Amino acid sequence: MRTTLTPQFWEMFTVLLVAAMGVTFVVAAALDALVVRLRRRRAGRPRTEAPSRSTSTDGRMPVGR
Repeated sequence: MRTTLTPQFWEMFTVLLVAAMGVTFVVAAALDALVVRLRRRRAGRPRTEAPSRSTSTDGRMPVGR
């Protein structure tokens, strides 16, 4: 049994393909904008260094109990 693909099928296929491409483009652009915004926000903050936990001057690590 052979079935033929009708013109109606190709029309619907084209519509769905274009719609899927449009949705993909919009989602990718939104995610790119979000990543750029987050990177700019992080770049604007000055880095703070964590305070040193070791108070001894001989360089040994303290042992917890």
